[in-house]
Amino acid sequence: MNRLLTWFEHIFSDKAMMQERIIKLFLMLCSLLTVLVTLGIIAVLAVDTFRFFQVVSIIDFFTDTQWTPLFEDKHFGILPLLTGTLLTSFIAIIIAVPMGLTIAVYLNEYAPKQFTRVIKPLLEILAAIPTVVYGFFALLVVTPLLQKIIPGLGGFNALSAGLVMGIMIMPYITSLSEDALRAVPGSLREAAYGMGSTRLQTAFRVMIPAASSGIMVSVILAISRAIGETMIVAIAAGQQARLTLNPASSVETITTYIVQVSMGDVPRDSIEYKSIFAAGMALFVFTFILNNISFWIKRRIGNKYE
Repeated sequence: MNRLLTWFEHIFSDKAMMQERIIKLFLMLCSLLTVLVTLGIIAVLAVDTFRFFQVVSIIDFFTDTQWTPLFEDKHFGILPLLTGTLLTSFIAIIIAVPMGLTIAVYLNEYAPKQFTRVIKPLLEILAAIPTVVYGFFALLVVTPLLQKIIPGLGGFNALSAGLVMGIMIMPYITSLSEDALRAVPGSLREAAYGMGSTRLQTAFRVMIPAASSGIMVSVILAISRAIGETMIVAIAAGQQARLTLNPASSVETITTYIVQVSMGDVPRDSIEYKSIFAAGMALFVFTFILNNISFWIKRRIGNKYE
């Protein structure tokens, strides 16, 4: 009888170990799949980017102030596209970060819990709206309103695109920041109140510094989302590559140019077609550097309070 029980225990233990190994292998394959997809994207970009730089000087690519690959007088300077991307993203960030963080503080520190349960999902719905809807909203609603305030403002401009893009990415900052604030131990809040701090002082001098790591993650996500946005800037900002920091001007971003060329009017093996891969690689490298800088800042701030 004891031998029979030992035999059954051995069978079931082997079966459990086999199931655990299968699950472990499956999870490992899923992790490797994400890495392989990333490497595949980099490889596709790198191959055509290398072919592009066999024709166009890499020095001209980063120093030329004109981007006219679809014109007869061709110039391949990425600076106008880069400044257009940074300009619209900067406008979006200076709108989204203060508003998103203020709403997060209000929902966590001031609003009743029942109100927060209702409002927070409604705010997150903004992130689910198609960006093409935001684009037409910027073009048909925001731009006419800005034209009444700013005389001479063109129909396509970076300001309206940046403002609407800020509204679009604001839920990312609000939701993640509110979650970070909620994760702060209540003892910190109680200690601040016990030392005579007001609710406002507790929120901005205790809670936000303590949740700074999670707040920085929300800002990083918002910046990456703004840089990679396509439809809003394609519809509302125009498609004129200009080296300018004037928000009232029409600009073209890197993603807008990629969409413009990918419509099918440009021959596939032409230098104009290959330029979208060089532009995509520049955007990838820029985003990679920005995310690493932000991660370094997040780690420094996080280590300070954690």
